[in-house]
Amino acid sequence: MALSEAIFFDSCNYLYISSIAIIFIIMGNLVDELKRDIQYQHGMNACLNCGICTAVCPAAEVYEYSPREVMNICHTEDEEWLIDLLKSDKIWFCGQCYSCKPRCPRGNSTADVILALRRLSVRHGYFAESEKGRQQLFAKRVFGENMLKRGYTLTAENITPEHFPELGDNWEYYFEHMKEMREWWDVPMDKENSAGSHRIIPEKDMDELRAIYKATGAIELMEAVEKGMEKKLGSKEEVERYWQNWVETADSRNYEMKGS
Repeated sequence: MALSEAIFFDSCNYLYISSIAIIFIIMGNLVDELKRDIQYQHGMNACLNCGICTAVCPAAEVYEYSPREVMNICHTEDEEWLIDLLKSDKIWFCGQCYSCKPRCPRGNSTADVILALRRLSVRHGYFAESEKGRQQLFAKRVFGENMLKRGYTLTAENITPEHFPELGDNWEYYFEHMKEMREWWDVPMDKENSAGSHRIIPEKDMDELRAIYKATGAIELMEAVEKGMEKKLGSKEEVERYWQNWVETADSRNYEMKGS
């Protein structure tokens, strides 16, 4: 073999090995990042794979969801499996009831692990790959922004009959006659420090609340939701179309994903 050929092949081998090393470094950071999450540390101990968490899980009865599977994937520390999990609907089925925690013989808490996985999924944009994950846009724009503006996750104006049909005819009537009924009941509206969820919280208190959101990383996660959706859908305009579709139809499945 000529010297030039030997140098060429050595260079190719070096580039190949270097690229593999870079991939492992990038992917390895994902597992390390998950393991640094304090809720993951509290929730993940030595899993026996006994399945008690799945047996008592209400969500497992109605969804294709197994807390045991989630814990097993995390325990393997397999990067590819972890990424697939972060891109799936599975981590969004948990209702955070914590039925799993007191029943686990090893003191695990799948609910805490799920929260750590959700944060990881949002930070890296994987949430936008699943239908349930994309619903984080609604959580951010309704619950999150309401908290930052008024200090409450929901107000009566948000609870539309179209989005909450399970509330029935009584709520639909109230929603349509809200102004008159509030006047009749003398509900205090937009008054500072009055009773009820429609009071105005003093701006000093709201500033403290916003500071907590910023210090704990909640603001960063909310921004990551918008950025992740924009990256997935291609533009801010398309994100707004996705949002408007949900506002009008109350069902994110009505939006047709490009390439689907």
